[in-house]
Amino acid sequence: MPKKTYTRRADGRFRSKIYLGKGKYKYVYADTVKELEAAVLEIRLQLRSGIDVAPERDTFGDWAEYYLRQRRLAHSRGDLTEGRLNIAKNRLNDLSSLNDTPMKELRTRDIQEIIDDRTEQGVSVSVLKDIKSAAKHICELAVANRVIGYNPADGVKVASEKHKEPKRRALTPEEQSWIEQSDHRCKCAAMIMMHAGLRRGELVPLMWKDIDLKARCIDINKTVEYSNGRPKVKPYGKSDAAIRKVYIPKKLADYLSDEKKKATSLLVCPDTKGAMLTVTAYRRLWNSYMHYLNYTFGDFSREVNYKKPKSRFAPETIPTVIPPITAHWLRHTFITNMYLAGIDVLTAKEQAGHADIKTTMEIYTHLDFIHKQKQVEKLDAFLSKRPDEKMAN
Repeated sequence: MPKKTYTRRADGRFRSKIYLGKGKYKYVYADTVKELEAAVLEIRLQLRSGIDVAPERDTFGDWAEYYLRQRRLAHSRGDLTEGRLNIAKNRLNDLSSLNDTPMKELRTRDIQEIIDDRTEQGVSVSVLKDIKSAAKHICELAVANRVIGYNPADGVKVASEKHKEPKRRALTPEEQSWIEQSDHRCKCAAMIMMHAGLRRGELVPLMWKDIDLKARCIDINKTVEYSNGRPKVKPYGKSDAAIRKVYIPKKLADYLSDEKKKATSLLVCPDTKGAMLTVTAYRRLWNSYMHYLNYTFGDFSREVNYKKPKSRFAPETIPTVIPPITAHWLRHTFITNMYLAGIDVLTAKEQAGHADIKTTMEIYTHLDFIHKQKQVEKLDAFLSKRPDEKMAN
């Protein structure tokens, strides 16, 4: 007869004692013998796998704090940008409802509920992915330290297609002409992003000495990060590939040559006082530019009973009739124009400053699909216009 390995407590629950080694024991409790035996078996399997079953009180919050300490150390070494550190802090706030949950009791559904709640609130897919990523990294630390045997964040699903943000796209030829014909303080920034593909962080600290107009080349040798909205120049890029020389078209070189003659600051795109743009100053400048483009080039003919005011500064509400152009769209336009010009993907990767050629390849492959599809549509149009041949008698 097998030896009895459990006892029954006064409250009716069953208890079993498991030896962990080095004079340590662990007590397991359950309402029935069957549940107790299952719990004991799970712990013995964990012990056999090398998992530390002792730290029962380790919570998600404990490991979240450890994760944040690791991110801060990475930032202090220069391996993590200020922006990514702030994103990590914000995502931990999103996950804060899990802080008191013991790591051993954390399940995929606990993280999924947070993702689903944020999805219903209309949070962007990029933020949802960051929340999942933070949870995954926290759990990975617990797995690596043998606190849990698997990562519950692996099974979390992010928002469906209908919740995704509008896809980044290139500007149409007409929209590109708006930028080139515009007369606004932000035009210089827009022209550089559209015809040289600079990121915002590369554009803000750009100086005239970084541009060789004779060689038609821009030297990207630094970037800017924001701490509490204030710019901090870093002598490196988003990645090693971000430090590069961008060769610019004659159209942009001629425009910048004229701009340099009028420049009153060492910076190419300064604020109104000649200083580097803060987050707020950049946002206001860009919003003002979009308002200008909308008023100047927008088609208001479809707006029923709407009379366009004589000035874009008029107090009347002016409806937005142009697409939501962003700096990302301008950079995407730069890459698309390289594709249309027949520039090979390796050169495009270097000019765009992509760390991984897969990023450039994804864009080129997508464009390839679109333009081949358009060629077939031309064939359809041709065939539809051709008169049917009469069968010979």
